[in-house]
Amino acid sequence: MKNLTLKQLRYFEALVRHRRFGVAADACAISQPALSMQIKELEADVGHELFERSAKDIMLTAFGETFAARAREILRAVDELAELARASKNTFLSRLRIGVIPTVAPYLLPTIINDLNRNFDGIEIQVRETQTARLIEELKQGDLDLAIVALPISEPALTELKLFDEEFVLVRGREDEGKPVPERTALPKMRLLLLEEGHCFRDQALSFCHVGSSQPREVMEGSSLSTLVQMVSAGIGITLIPEMAVPMETRSAHVSVSHFEAPAPVRSIGMIWRNSTPLSRHLDEIAGVIRGSTDRMRERASRLQPR
Repeated sequence: MKNLTLKQLRYFEALVRHRRFGVAADACAISQPALSMQIKELEADVGHELFERSAKDIMLTAFGETFAARAREILRAVDELAELARASKNTFLSRLRIGVIPTVAPYLLPTIINDLNRNFDGIEIQVRETQTARLIEELKQGDLDLAIVALPISEPALTELKLFDEEFVLVRGREDEGKPVPERTALPKMRLLLLEEGHCFRDQALSFCHVGSSQPREVMEGSSLSTLVQMVSAGIGITLIPEMAVPMETRSAHVSVSHFEAPAPVRSIGMIWRNSTPLSRHLDEIAGVIRGSTDRMRERASRLQPR
């Protein structure tokens, strides 16, 4: 077998991730025929087919599954060597790849990015917004340096650092302003609007309402917190949103915001990163800046909220 190249392994990993030659080729910035040729050469070199191909989809063979796991370990180790080189320089990080969940990104990112740019001159910040499961996967694969998510994650390979706790608030139509806040068990009977499957905030809200993970008929779905609030404004139902989202999402909506009696629903927001990353020392410093950013942002948001 010829010596495998890192380029071949990265092309292979891209195809495993995207499961489409065209999408994987775009991600690798090469043409689709060139990617296809590289994969064929790789299969010839290892002496096994790595993919089962059909007209609509591709999937890994049994050997391909085993090969993919080892290839991922190799690429992660190579990326960590690059991180080690970056961390050993006298200057601070030149690049920081941050992942953020959608129920945090619009509200925290502007402040965080401004503060990081102000504190670390010349740093290049790359942002990825997606759901928690995907962020964890990309973090483990070395595609991200850190992620801001709802805790706990409870992944042995990841370090967790709590930033803050925040309450959920009840959003109802403007005509309900001043009315008593309903008991949590009554919420699903009031046309409760929640985020679609895959969002951790949805699961947290359902847990607070004592509703199982199977979707009840009374629950309706939206793709974003903004959509949920606008649906409430249109008279479709009620919803829960995190405190940090209130100023942005309710400023142009005909809604009222109420806080629950204790014990109110809360979530913990924090940072996670790989235990093995050589950037840990830098990430501790980054965490200090981000914690300051979140404290100021939440203080501003709190002043704008009705109590």
